[in-house]
Amino acid sequence: MGNNKLLIIIACIGVYLLSTGISYSLFSKSSDSLSNTSDVDTKKTNAYGALEFDSSGPKTEACPLNGAKYSKQQRKWWEGHRPLGVMIENSLDARPQSGTTFADVVYEAIAEGGITRFLAVYYCQDAGIVGPVRSARTYFLDEISEYGSYPLYAHVGGANTPGPADALGQIVDYGWNTYNDLNQFSIGFPTFKRDEGRLGHPVATEHTMYSTTTGLWEIGAKRGLTDKDKDGEAWDTSFVPWSFKSDVAADDRPESQKISMNFWTGQPAYTVDWTYDKASNSYLRINGGKAHLDNNTKKQIQPKNVVILYMKESRANDGYEGNLHELFATKGTGEALVFQDGKQIKATWHKASREGRTELTVTSTGKDVQFNPGQIWVQIVPTYSDVVVN
Repeated sequence: MGNNKLLIIIACIGVYLLSTGISYSLFSKSSDSLSNTSDVDTKKTNAYGALEFDSSGPKTEACPLNGAKYSKQQRKWWEGHRPLGVMIENSLDARPQSGTTFADVVYEAIAEGGITRFLAVYYCQDAGIVGPVRSARTYFLDEISEYGSYPLYAHVGGANTPGPADALGQIVDYGWNTYNDLNQFSIGFPTFKRDEGRLGHPVATEHTMYSTTTGLWEIGAKRGLTDKDKDGEAWDTSFVPWSFKSDVAADDRPESQKISMNFWTGQPAYTVDWTYDKASNSYLRINGGKAHLDNNTKKQIQPKNVVILYMKESRANDGYEGNLHELFATKGTGEALVFQDGKQIKATWHKASREGRTELTVTSTGKDVQFNPGQIWVQIVPTYSDVVVN
């Protein structure tokens, strides 16, 4: 009997060691695959799961999306993947969201009923945890389509009522559904997972879906989408970067500027105020009267550039409940405002096609708008929206 017990114990230990060894091997391969591909020298991550790069060296490498400069090590990393767009909701129960600070570009527009949603575009920075992730909308597809061939697009389902707002149908039409489309419904755990306690208070289930930028880029790599696609074509073959300039000198900056705007009449929770900060030459975001924080860093969102695109808004009239599905005329030409250096620039936007780049020109000169290096926050608003600048 004693020998039998000893054999059982030895067998259990063997199974345990084998299973943990396999698990460690699988986890290591999964977490290292992107880093190995992009020749990152360190695999350190911070408290919210973002890669930490060596910050001691010179920052000489300009990001093609936001113009900011980072280390050579970080450039090696970002050159191993392609732009990633993540749908992040902005309902009251979703705030504060995770990872918005680290997007190179953020697009904000009404999803339905006056509630806005973000398309956060990541390429040069690792955000770690991102979310809450929500559903796709057709006009956001038009925006992510600007970022080269087959940009990664992460979301949880989407509008699918037959008609002009059928985002899921359009994803199929574009040939994305089995390639660069990262729909939670087809990927699931652990790339996407629910975190009911992340915000520290109870929220409905639809506000609890999160992912990580690294995990999403790894799914892209498994599908043959790194910096190149399965045919060897680089993602940025036809990508047109925006123009960038240097920040104005501190002595030439105004003491203050405040931008107040609404997306939808009667929705005070979604009004946005931007308060210019002279010292950092950036704009502090206030949403619904409260400082808008990133839940990863616990710091206020503060892009270097704020862009307002006036677009014709309409309803899809597709039979969806309450006729809530929105449409925005993202292609064509319209008026725009650009805020940087504490100043306002009147501009014109133009987008020739879904995959065409949104071009911004200064109305008075016809020259391209030049952005300050750093995050660019683009707000798509109906043509009737009020924007007050003080």
